[in-house]
Amino acid sequence: MTHGDLRGKTALVTGANQGIGRVSALELAKMGAAVMMVCRSEEKGRAAREEIVAQVKGATVELIVGDVSSLASLREIAVRFLDGHDRLDILLNNAGVLATSRRESADGFEHTFATNHIGYFYLTHLLRPTLERTPGARVVSVSSEAHRRGVINFDDLHGRKRWSATGSYSASKLANALFTRELARRLAGTGVTANCLHPGVIGSGFASTDGGIVAMLARLVRPLLLTNEEGARTQVYLCGSPEVAGVTGKYFDKCKERTPSRAAQDDAVAGDLWRVSEELCGLKGGVTLQ
Repeated sequence: MTHGDLRGKTALVTGANQGIGRVSALELAKMGAAVMMVCRSEEKGRAAREEIVAQVKGATVELIVGDVSSLASLREIAVRFLDGHDRLDILLNNAGVLATSRRESADGFEHTFATNHIGYFYLTHLLRPTLERTPGARVVSVSSEAHRRGVINFDDLHGRKRWSATGSYSASKLANALFTRELARRLAGTGVTANCLHPGVIGSGFASTDGGIVAMLARLVRPLLLTNEEGARTQVYLCGSPEVAGVTGKYFDKCKERTPSRAAQDDAVAGDLWRVSEELCGLKGGVTLQ
């Protein structure tokens, strides 16, 4: 899997210790990028980093431990990155969860929404000045075909009135597509691109860690699913291929541009979601680390 020459470039990958995130970090390192792996577990992150360094001679791979469902932790992740780096060519928002029971993040947000949407939104915000200073920088966010079943309910974003595992997940993946659309609009003229993608239905194990009926079904169907290597192909393509240089605000599947759902093309909802996300992240005053 090779999609370009990334020598001299810096990439940050969230959720990089397992599944398609680990494969993406490995492939970006093979392409020559210096890779920053953001992992919630230090033990698993160190093991994944050691595997990549062992496979790619001379690779520059660093580990940043943090929880992308937490605003405080996201700030720490950004500070850690900015302490050692003055450029960011690739931000791969990959970390994701399908929570099988309702719970809330440290900030009181529904956990799937906090991880899958707010994690993308806030980290991108914190790193945006560096992205804009880096010629040709790319923001790549992992969405899903599940976005087609998603509904953004602004009256119940955190599922306190009504919640289901699949409903919350689908809404978060729709939020990823809407975030990408609005981000691309706001980045117009900066040279930074923003795209999102469907990786395929993958046997990565991310839906089987919480227990419950969803986890049981995930384990049963795993032999029928894509491998992590197959699942990572489109996001690696968007991160490194010269074919998509300058392409922005699009949705991809199997390394091809696809048309997302009508809901994912609603600019009014995209704008509303952006404003609500700013409020949830406390960004009314334009908080920045730089």
